[in-house]
Amino acid sequence: MSQRILIVGAGAVGGYVGGHLARDGHDVILADPWPEHVEAMRRRGLSLYGTTDEECFVTPVRALHLTELQDLSRERPADIAFVAVKAYDTGWAAALAGLYLAPDGFAVSLQNGINEDQVAAQLGWGRTAGCIANKIVVELAAPAEIHRRVPKGGAAHTVFRVGEAHGRITPRIQRVQELLAGIDSAIATPNLWGERWSKLVQNSMANGLSAATGMSVREYHDEAMTRRLSIRLAGEAVQVGLAQGYALELINGLAPERWVEAAAELNAGANDAPALAEVEDRMIAAARKMTGEARPSMGQDMQKGRRTEIDYLNGLVVRRGAEVDIATPANAGLVEAVRKVEAGKAPAAPERVAGI
Repeated sequence: MSQRILIVGAGAVGGYVGGHLARDGHDVILADPWPEHVEAMRRRGLSLYGTTDEECFVTPVRALHLTELQDLSRERPADIAFVAVKAYDTGWAAALAGLYLAPDGFAVSLQNGINEDQVAAQLGWGRTAGCIANKIVVELAAPAEIHRRVPKGGAAHTVFRVGEAHGRITPRIQRVQELLAGIDSAIATPNLWGERWSKLVQNSMANGLSAATGMSVREYHDEAMTRRLSIRLAGEAVQVGLAQGYALELINGLAPERWVEAAAELNAGANDAPALAEVEDRMIAAARKMTGEARPSMGQDMQKGRRTEIDYLNGLVVRRGAEVDIATPANAGLVEAVRKVEAGKAPAAPERVAGI
């Protein structure tokens, strides 16, 4: 019997994963709180778009409103539940998923930030796992319509990294890895927490910056002021991660320490700045591979008037930094800038971050 997969939160990432799994013939249920999205998926299927023709397709999916999940109590329970909501919705989503899991079923946090502890608070650590979706850049552009704005990772870049809190590679983690490998490159990692913080560094240097300025990835990489702020954000986040003892992975293709070196050269105003030059060249080259519309999730949220995850990304860097006595002025400044725009006190613009 095939595994039953429940996805709570069928937005950009959850819908992208769920759509691919459904097309591949898996038993997938997509549950989402946006009524128009659910109804559109029911009427015409889920449309996925990528940067190549073969990534563009429409697939029928089973979509449920959250209020209809109770109907699953009369069906076979789910073996795997992907929790793919915003970080601030993790608690209720994990609790809801747990009601429809098989006794030996488990939940996978497929989210930005570090939310496994919130899932475990509802289900226990024995029923909790994590998955990082690295450099996927997807957007729920309209009801039942999801766009991926960057090429697939393939052999050049591992997109999905699945792991257990204890670090062992278990059969269930291998099952999730195999499911995701049909979508894009995927590994089972013994370093979930290092992977998590490494992704948090990438989120911290991009998401809030786009939200506060209104700029796309390509735009804030091209502008020297915002590009260099991004480097300072990364340098602080890396320092905090290393101070916590995490074994960090490569960040945008570079050793984590290189980001700290580049930020230090910036802060010191050094004339000889080899790390800074290397990092900036890589950032500019990476932006050229993205479409002009590519925005990280928080930039998308701000455009659509939605609540942001700033407290779970840069805010987490600031809080953990205080715990390990690492100063994080750039991240703290960005948190305040995003909050100001989110509250409607100022429009998103590059000036919001100019003084950070």
